Amino acid sequence: MSQTLVIAGVQLLGRDSADIVIENGVIAEIGTGLTRSGARVIDAAGLVALPGLVDLHTHLREPGFETSETVLTGTRAAAAGGFTAVFAMPNTQPVADTAGVVEQELALGEAAGYATVQPIGAVTVGQKGERLAELGAMAGSRARVRVFSDDGSCVWDPLIMRRALEYVKSFDGVIAQHAQDPRLTEGAQMNEGVVSAELGLTGWPAVAEESIIARDVLLAEHVGSRLHVCHLSTAGSVDIIRWAKKRGIQVTAEVTPHHLLLTDELVRDYDARYKVNPPLRTIEDVMAVREGLADGTIDIVATDHAPHPAENKACEWQAAANGMVGLESALRVVHQSMVATGQLDWADVARVMSAAPARIGRLDGFGALEVGRPAHVTLYDPSVPGVFTESDLHGRSHNSPYLGRELPGRVQWTIHGGVVTVDGGALVEELNARSESKCDVLSERSESK
Repeated sequence: MSQTLVIAGVQLLGRDSADIVIENGVIAEIGTGLTRSGARVIDAAGLVALPGLVDLHTHLREPGFETSETVLTGTRAAAAGGFTAVFAMPNTQPVADTAGVVEQELALGEAAGYATVQPIGAVTVGQKGERLAELGAMAGSRARVRVFSDDGSCVWDPLIMRRALEYVKSFDGVIAQHAQDPRLTEGAQMNEGVVSAELGLTGWPAVAEESIIARDVLLAEHVGSRLHVCHLSTAGSVDIIRWAKKRGIQVTAEVTPHHLLLTDELVRDYDARYKVNPPLRTIEDVMAVREGLADGTIDIVATDHAPHPAENKACEWQAAANGMVGLESALRVVHQSMVATGQLDWADVARVMSAAPARIGRLDGFGALEVGRPAHVTLYDPSVPGVFTESDLHGRSHNSPYLGRELPGRVQWTIHGGVVTVDGGALVEELNARSESKCDVLSERSESK
């Protein structure tokens, strides 16, 4: 339940100190010296106020892969990382390629309560790349899907990609492409380069990503539709997006926190926590994607939160699953890689981790700290570094590449629609107790169908 809150002495976007009053789930007033009778006062001196973070790329795994994650556990992880909304990728079982499945995901998110869950619909039936899924039905459903992706697989057929781009124009949708040429990456285990050659592992060449992006920006230009590029990871990809934007093509792009910080040198120890798709690249690629994010070529940071059970990572490198959990660590990694380096300020962070993801996904009510807007707020303490440990993880899987690494800052409060989900750095468990019973009922209903 939302309550009246006065956030006192917080630095709005890291700048001027102000108070924020929240009433009935809405930002009621922003100013100085504000009070409300009976309100709970949060002493936010030294904290940075950001609009609640929005992740355009989250794998919640439900339905079908609940041993890795559920909507409830995934949104708990989201709240712990300062996120108030997540876009759920469709590679579930069944695949989110019908109105029924996306509406189920929406309902599970509403029952959990920790963050808004906005489903992403599959582009093709079963994500098999053979024929278009029910794009219009998903767009017209209660879930109001506007982002469509076969993430985990590339929409490799150019004709299907063209038809998808044409179809979503009618309802202002966007196709989010996992850019990976399947023929160029057969058997790939890591980035193709010096390290892969030394280790004798099959490489994933940068051109496999760049060639798909080049094709798709031209298709988007041809049909006049919106294209979004998922988890861009190479210097060449940044150059292509920069060229396309100068040409006026409607393309947006995301980079993950791990591609902003980690390199393929980490693969030398064969620690499967560092196995991810697209793979960790070279230091030159890391510097290029940082520059692309700083100059606006890359629009957003998205986590690509990809939970896996321990047995899928605690095995030999070749057999290990691709993916990393990233919701709890994302803001801290962006702080380290972009803010501490002087390439972004906190207003920029608000843009790339809240306002722009909400805009791309057409998610109303998120992305701004303004009077009259829903009270989605993240309060972050940039002054308290700490070692990232399993106690920082609140999802069902713990495959984080940052375990044991010192990261700056900490999320102290997350407020979702006026409801406090993280309180003084601790996840609110009472909310979880109420949510579990609702989610259990919804899961039982879906299993009985």
